[in-house]
Amino acid sequence: METDQIHILLIVAVLAIIILILLLFTRKSEKKRLTPLAGLAFAFIIAGVGFGENRLLGYGLFGTGIILAIVDIIIKNRKDKEEK
Repeated sequence: METDQIHILLIVAVLAIIILILLLFTRKSEKKRLTPLAGLAFAFIIAGVGFGENRLLGYGLFGTGIILAIVDIIIKNRKDKEEK
């Protein structure tokens, strides 16, 4: 295995462990569904990992995913403030 493949495998393993921990320790009443925008952001970030060999494309996908995640956070915060 090349070092790039080992890094990708390590990143996927860490993400899987984080998801497992979150699933085990979150209460069922507190679970919130992933918004479509957050899901799209997550997909862009995973695609950035997949296309990591082409730096321009990989970094572009990462950047797009991060921007979408930030927009989703801002939208959620505004909705929470309006409800209060």
